[in-house]
Amino acid sequence: MTNLLKISEAGAIALHTVTYLASEPERVATTAEIANALCVSEAHLSKVLQRLSRAGLVTSARGPKGGHSLARSPEAITLLEVYEAIEGRLETNDCMLMRPACDSNCIMGDLLHKVNALVKEHLSNTRVSDVSSLMGVKNA
Repeated sequence: MTNLLKISEAGAIALHTVTYLASEPERVATTAEIANALCVSEAHLSKVLQRLSRAGLVTSARGPKGGHSLARSPEAITLLEVYEAIEGRLETNDCMLMRPACDSNCIMGDLLHKVNALVKEHLSNTRVSDVSSLMGVKNA
């Protein structure tokens, strides 16, 4: 079954974490600080941060002054990169079924195509810097 927009909890945490880090890109934030600001589990956040780090979006440093920061400038990271680091490649199916049964006359018309294209366009064209001021979370 196709989904118009599927963002898992991990994906939502990733998008908000990167936006949080972008609100003060020169600063290093601890896992506990980010988890507290986003009201999420530190354990789940740690797993998300590992995936963001593997994708080259976040850097981590250990030790008393350690924490997490963006690996690149907020202007250089798109929401699509963050989404795909967690969710995998954004697919744009035009059918609700795995195998189309409507002979190209979808019961939804071209709605699925339009929505999928709009979502992909938005995520591709929106930089983390574009939304970091919308976060509404102030770093402690």
